[in-house]
Amino acid sequence: MASTEPTPESAIPNLPATSWAVLGMLAFDEELSGYDLKKWADWSIRFFYWSPSFSQVYSELKKLEKHGYVTSRVQNDDGVRGRRLYKITEPGTAAVRRWSNEAPIDPPVLKHGVMLRIWLGHLNKPDRLKEILREHIEYVVSMQARAAADARGAEAEPAWAYSQIVLRWSERYYAAERDLAEQLIADIDDAEDILGQAKTGGGAGFPKPAPGVWRQVEQQVERHEAGPD
Repeated sequence: MASTEPTPESAIPNLPATSWAVLGMLAFDEELSGYDLKKWADWSIRFFYWSPSFSQVYSELKKLEKHGYVTSRVQNDDGVRGRRLYKITEPGTAAVRRWSNEAPIDPPVLKHGVMLRIWLGHLNKPDRLKEILREHIEYVVSMQARAAADARGAEAEPAWAYSQIVLRWSERYYAAERDLAEQLIADIDDAEDILGQAKTGGGAGFPKPAPGVWRQVEQQVERHEAGPD
């Protein structure tokens, strides 16, 4: 596949982080297929960043090839339909190194669907909320175990030393998530007691805060953050 001229080393293009993640996997300097990259991401990156679909992987590879950061070729074996293999270029290695060292640090974005459900707990039953959290705990325990297993597997390759410590971090992260969810199950009873002190919200079927109270709380927080005059 023909590619455009490589982007100058001094100019890092505004690629999404997913592109850099794919390029980073290729930065170990092994020729890989899109399928290989998807499996590798499932084995490592999904624990702390993202689990891509095959279409996402191939989309990112096209972007990277367009920038001259990867090259590709079709491998044909014994007449079987060939597969396309991708390899990082020298400009690609330089670009991902610069991105890793010089790009602004993006704060983590937490999109926690379970916490959104708990936040709306006044629309649900306490027992159901606890069921949701127990289901979540099953998931995080399985992820913790998988991260631990993959970290042990990474020990076999010295070049994966940093991958291994991130997998160990992932293991600890899911252990902490489990502990937080277990604490939240206990907190639900306290929240339900507090909620019971509120007046029933007419025909809505659940307690409602006084109109405008959120503005008062906002102003109080702002005054607290501003400190004494």
